[in-house]
Amino acid sequence: MTAVPAIGMTRRSPLDTAAYSLLLASVAVLQLSIVAAETLLWLTLACWALLAIRAWRFEAPAFFWALVAYAAATLISSAFSLNPRISFADSRQLVLFLTVPAVYLIARGERALSLIFAIITVGAASAVYGIFQYGILEYDYLGKRPQGAMGHYMTYSGLVMLVTCAAVARILFAKKDRLWPALILPALLVALGLTFTRSAWVGACVAVGLLLMWKDLRLVALLPVLAALFIAVAPPRITDRVYSVFSLKDPTNRDRVAMLRTGVHIVKDRPFTGVGPDMVVWVYRRYRDPDAVQQVNPHLHNVPMQIAAERGVPALAVWLVFVGFVARDLWRKLRTSRAPSVAAAGLAALAAMLAAGLFEYNFGDSEFLMLFLVLITLPYAADRDAVVARPDGARSS
Repeated sequence: MTAVPAIGMTRRSPLDTAAYSLLLASVAVLQLSIVAAETLLWLTLACWALLAIRAWRFEAPAFFWALVAYAAATLISSAFSLNPRISFADSRQLVLFLTVPAVYLIARGERALSLIFAIITVGAASAVYGIFQYGILEYDYLGKRPQGAMGHYMTYSGLVMLVTCAAVARILFAKKDRLWPALILPALLVALGLTFTRSAWVGACVAVGLLLMWKDLRLVALLPVLAALFIAVAPPRITDRVYSVFSLKDPTNRDRVAMLRTGVHIVKDRPFTGVGPDMVVWVYRRYRDPDAVQQVNPHLHNVPMQIAAERGVPALAVWLVFVGFVARDLWRKLRTSRAPSVAAAGLAALAAMLAAGLFEYNFGDSEFLMLFLVLITLPYAADRDAVVARPDGARSS
């Protein structure tokens, strides 16, 4: 028996190095340009395919197969859609699921930590830009919110929420290199607050609260203190937005409740395949609840309800299995991984997605989905160098 090498000690081929460089670049520019990120991702996937073919082996975390089943359910829903052409076109997003096996193969060992560092660093620059938009460019009201380099404030706030999860996880669970995320965390929190996006606030609060609890239950006592400081220093427009979270008189809150009722009506009519991906907007008027505020909505602002309405209850069941696999595995890795900060970042990202996803269809946002899939896959990749393949195909352990 030979000794297990340290993380990152495996031999890297030129193709493997190129794949990692492309993946790192894709993850880095994701918060700056979706076009550049997707182009780099396609190149990454090409290198990954060559690496997998060369090794004559396909490997992926267990949750990936739940995503494959979800993709199959989506394609079946598209075939039975009210407009298959539109639904199949929308289903192109399923290709992003290949990010999972690519990250799993390419980002092994300390590479996972490097990717997290890149995500946090670019997130810091994005946060500063969002603060600049608010303070200098007057993106300071609901009709004009900070959006960073993204095309929409919801996408921007969702990305900042995920980066905040990664930064707090690094601070609480890493054994070293915690100063940089600690320095930029205030900028991330300020930028997130200035987006006026309540779903991202809820997601971040749930994720950070859980991270504090997982580290030390006593740290949860910091949350009321932080909340009080936020209320004390935040601009009135922001605090008013916070208070609106709890108001049933708020029109957007009433509309979200009405959208849930609308979704129930759609599911009752088409429980098995839904109306088809990207078809809710087309049938919304037909099923619109009498108490709804908006005449039309592009989606139902709730991930589970949106999946059930447009893809059917079986697709929702498979999606819940996917969530269960990720939660189970990452909870175990939080206690056993050699990179617990990476596991904590993935678990916090899952919690944030689920909490924010009760008020926003973030799982359908390509930029958000790409970063989310990277964060939940990296914990699996971080431990992969425990078994090293030798050139002759044998394994050392």
